[in-house]
Amino acid sequence: MSKKLVIVESPAKAKTISQYLGGEFLVKASFGHVRDLPTKTLGIDVDHDFAVTYESLPKAKAVLTSLKNDLKTADAIYLATDLDREGEAIAWHLVEALKPKQPIHRITFHEITKSAITNAFANPRELSQNLIDSQQARRILDRLVGYKLSPLLWKKVYRGLSAGRVQSVAVRLVVEREREIQAFKTREFWTLELGLTGKHGQFSAYLASENSTARQELNSQAELEKVSKQLKGKTLKVTSIEQTNSQLNPQPPLITSTLQQMGAQLLGFSAKKTMKIAQDLYEGVEIDNSGTTALITYMRTDSFQLSDDARAQAKSLITKDFGDKYLPSTPNAYTKKVKGAQEAHEAIRPTSFTHLPDSLKTKLSRDHFRLYELVWRTAIASQMSPAQVETTTASLLSANKDRFIARGRKLKFDGFLKVIPGSEERFEDLSELEENEEATIKTIIPTQHFTEPPARYSEATLVKELEKRGIGRPSTYAPIMSTIIDRGYVTKKTGRFQPEAVAEVVTDLLTENFTEIIDYNFTAQMEDQLDDISDGKEKILPVLKAFWTPFAKLLKEKEKTIDKKELTEEKTDKKCPESGHPLVIKLGRYGKFYACSGFPDCKYTAPMLDETLDKDEKKDIEDQAKEKCPECGGDLTIKQGRFGTFLGCSNYPKCKFTKPIIISIGVKCPNCGQEIVRKNSKRGRVFWGCSGYPKCKTAFWNEPTNKKCPKCQNLLVKKKKGELACSQCDYTEPYDSETDKAE
Repeated sequence: MSKKLVIVESPAKAKTISQYLGGEFLVKASFGHVRDLPTKTLGIDVDHDFAVTYESLPKAKAVLTSLKNDLKTADAIYLATDLDREGEAIAWHLVEALKPKQPIHRITFHEITKSAITNAFANPRELSQNLIDSQQARRILDRLVGYKLSPLLWKKVYRGLSAGRVQSVAVRLVVEREREIQAFKTREFWTLELGLTGKHGQFSAYLASENSTARQELNSQAELEKVSKQLKGKTLKVTSIEQTNSQLNPQPPLITSTLQQMGAQLLGFSAKKTMKIAQDLYEGVEIDNSGTTALITYMRTDSFQLSDDARAQAKSLITKDFGDKYLPSTPNAYTKKVKGAQEAHEAIRPTSFTHLPDSLKTKLSRDHFRLYELVWRTAIASQMSPAQVETTTASLLSANKDRFIARGRKLKFDGFLKVIPGSEERFEDLSELEENEEATIKTIIPTQHFTEPPARYSEATLVKELEKRGIGRPSTYAPIMSTIIDRGYVTKKTGRFQPEAVAEVVTDLLTENFTEIIDYNFTAQMEDQLDDISDGKEKILPVLKAFWTPFAKLLKEKEKTIDKKELTEEKTDKKCPESGHPLVIKLGRYGKFYACSGFPDCKYTAPMLDETLDKDEKKDIEDQAKEKCPECGGDLTIKQGRFGTFLGCSNYPKCKFTKPIIISIGVKCPNCGQEIVRKNSKRGRVFWGCSGYPKCKTAFWNEPTNKKCPKCQNLLVKKKKGELACSQCDYTEPYDSETDKAE
């Protein structure tokens, strides 16, 4: 009996969709892309209108064979891949690989619900050549940049490097931020706050600038002590009170970039993890015995719009659970903030607002629940009334005419904050303060400050910056984050991106020699052109030719003019211990190392020890290197590898003995009593772990100390400058790093 063959990308999606279709449909998964450009050749004929050669992916061959067998008994084929350009390309590749003779129907839907599926199958369309061309253009451009620039980096820096049209721009952002940080000059200043007691209770006020409500910055401790001395035992008088009413507006519903940003900030998820969990929630999860249920709408979107049905659902729930006053007089509308926002029809929202988070808490994994709750609360809050706030600003004068400002806020109506956990903690009510009221100074609280450089990018802030500049699109943010880490250009330390030495070299090479390729505006304009292709405003060939012709010419020129030594070598005042030639610092695959300038006659090399190590730690490593190899009696030498420095036998490759470098910090493991030592993770991140591994797997991402938490007795770690924090609970305390080092 013939059936209608429906093809989607994943088994989970297939399982959910099949629940809404009758027995005449057979739903199968392609497991993503089935064809791509070849892995070992360019696959693009630039001399013949960029003709592309595609190959079936090895993992897809069995899938394609199975689908061809299913086609033998099918009377129609429905391509139900995702609704963006990527999904359109997957559908097109399936047609090209399967070559079906049956009628072909393309269907799309923003959510996997019965009504959406029924509507999609009732309104099929043809494949969109514009969307296919747009995705092909992206793939071709990325392949041309990667396959042509990467070999140049191999020749001029070292083998194994890669360049990418968007990847290299993201790395540039990280490098430039690091240079801002390095160039930043820190300035010390002090501020002063008072703990006060008035007629209606306790409150605080800060020393204000003479002509504004900004905090007064005191430039020295002597100036601070002078002001503090004049205030001791005195009272302040309230000279004026100003009360203003304002409103706090809800945020728009989530789009891909804000989902990834809030996933990182509130839940601690990487962009990749956020999108994986969101994909599960979109395709369907089991929440009862009736099958799988899709909980959120499509998660690759840059549109803030909600459908009329979704608005009606939200309105009904808000009215029922909270009351009419929580509905705005006119429905909230949010405009697109991203240029070219057109790849999807709706923001990310629950497929049904009746799937209340609390009802799903025991039915979802912890991570799936937390992300779903974030989507649900943001979406429902976006349709609620603004919060109404009364702000009180009071001016107080001391006997010496020093002016202080006390600020408080009273929540008069919570509005959308009703569904935002913890919002009540934001407000301190000072509405009962009165003019001419006197307040007694109970405590004087001086605070030392240091101006701080801009923070390194986290995944959330890097996605935000890429979005702001128009670089990348919803489907590309997570792959960008993964790529720049996997290619060794950046490492994540305490959740922030830090560039490796090679990132700076490659960024300088590209910005100086391929200015347009790595230019922020050029990259954003290229994204706009890809959008124009998908809209039918531009054709694929002119866009590709306009890029390729000047790029190919520039590439030939730079292969001749770029000097490798200028890029990868630094002079030093050290001498080679074997030949006496000057040593230079070279950049290699595993970082910087010392090498003899007399190469190739002298092949002496030595690793550069981690710059974060202090003198004693470096001496400790050098002492360990004086030991003999226990297997052949040869000398041990310090070597450098992918995961940092280690000790290896000088008779390599005859003897392959290696041992890790142990850097003790004088702290005992709280679980087994052995030494805690400094280590490197596979991604190059420093951490501290028990020397008894693998029997004992105790580890810390921050350097532990011998001090114990007074609350839970776990070890305190050096969290940041001037602060110790418990490795398990929320306890913190200040510490003096210089005293600590002396001890």
